[in-house]
Amino acid sequence: MSNVTTLLDAKSVPAAKAALICPTRNETYSYGKLRDEMNRIGQGLVTLGVKKGDRVCIYLDSSPEYLISYFAIWRIGAVAVPTNIVYRSEELLHAINDAGASAIITDSQGVNVVSAIRHNAPTLSHIICIKTSCNGSVAWESFPPAPANLRAVNCATDDLCHIQYTAGTTGKPKGAMLTHGNWMTALDAEREALRLRPDDVYLGIYPMGHVGFSWGLSMLRAGGTYVMMERFEIDRYLDLAEQYKVTVLAGMPPVIHSLVHSPPGTGKRLANARVIISGGGQLLPAVWEAFDHRYHIPVANSYGLSETIVIGSGTTTLPEYPQLTMNYQSVGVAVGYTEVTIVDVDDPEKELASGERGEIALRGPSVAKGYWNMPKATAAVFRKDGWFLTGDIGYLNEEGILYITDRKKDMIIMSGWKIYPTEVENVIIQHPAIADVAVFGVPDERKGEVVVAAVVLKPGTSFTESELESWCRDHLAGYKIPRTLMIVGALPRVHGWKLLRRTLREIYGGFSPVL
Repeated sequence: MSNVTTLLDAKSVPAAKAALICPTRNETYSYGKLRDEMNRIGQGLVTLGVKKGDRVCIYLDSSPEYLISYFAIWRIGAVAVPTNIVYRSEELLHAINDAGASAIITDSQGVNVVSAIRHNAPTLSHIICIKTSCNGSVAWESFPPAPANLRAVNCATDDLCHIQYTAGTTGKPKGAMLTHGNWMTALDAEREALRLRPDDVYLGIYPMGHVGFSWGLSMLRAGGTYVMMERFEIDRYLDLAEQYKVTVLAGMPPVIHSLVHSPPGTGKRLANARVIISGGGQLLPAVWEAFDHRYHIPVANSYGLSETIVIGSGTTTLPEYPQLTMNYQSVGVAVGYTEVTIVDVDDPEKELASGERGEIALRGPSVAKGYWNMPKATAAVFRKDGWFLTGDIGYLNEEGILYITDRKKDMIIMSGWKIYPTEVENVIIQHPAIADVAVFGVPDERKGEVVVAAVVLKPGTSFTESELESWCRDHLAGYKIPRTLMIVGALPRVHGWKLLRRTLREIYGGFSPVL
């Protein structure tokens, strides 16, 4: 048996124990109820004709139904295709048609979007609508209870169970093909990394359409309790952490930044927290250090991708090894069965020595099978020897600790000089006037590219190009100093945290700077 949903069949976890809590709806799902709902919806999909290997799209906001949909689809051996309720019709249609989805699970809001595009989605046979049926859909509530002993469909470890579309930061989203084996090893890797226990309570803020929700599943794998937030809001986050005595906090760089700047006394509200997760983007050293000094909560600074189910085949800093965070810069060491190496950017056959900067490559049992229906894109980064080329730039020190310096595609080349934006950002963010920063390159006829800094200012402050140059000159070589400063209200980010430098290049690539 190789079906990831068997984690809910564990007899060691009492059926009455709280598995998932949805505070906004005042709802609690016990392990028994979660298992019953998984089986009910799974059996309902079977009655509609969904079979092993069929793709089923999920188009919902984060909710108990989203989690149940994953489990129900996996239970019957079908393939989950998660999307986000913020998708508009063109984005949703791409996921449905690219995956060849035969069914979609949505709500009354989503039904209207799906109905408008259905005539352009030839494979889509069924729409399942949460609560009530409308516009030709089948009501989620209409599915009858399933037998209590409904078994998971037997699947091989390399059977596909999930197509995760990338965020599309470099073009059209690609569907990473994830298997039951990928997921089972990923959940155990995350459980091991955080040392999760049955008495742990996890506060999850990652969208359920993103692989970051795997941390919540890892908590269920450990027999703990998953408290969900549909979206991050700092006061509500602190309220829930205090109310539910949360021991494991989901975080990301903007969350940790918000906590650093929270009012005095905030630490008391996080009194039960023993670790906070960070990922999805770089945690700037100055922010990390300030958080550490104020809260003394270890940060699991994690590195992984959709193609590796976060740290399923990735790295993280581990709470019990403080040497991994001594300089507030590393993303730790390989977790579980992961291998990490650094290869030459131009020749991935060439592995680099400790301390040499190049492209990060990962290998392990949670690396995706490739990209759905994209053999050329698959061959470009999924190597025959098992290594996955991440597109990220970094280095390993002599102890095997990984440091990320940038995205390969974000690297700026000016007059032959290679400039890594993150290095420059780390300097600028330490200026007392700066709340957020992004550094990127724009075309230049003479130099090829020049460096631009877009900054968000703290309230009541100002910042000029001359101040930028003076501040950077003390810390950086002259060629790395941004030539232009843009003052912006906010920076574009995926799901509120992953910086979209590509978008900045598109917006400002041909600008005449006006400050």
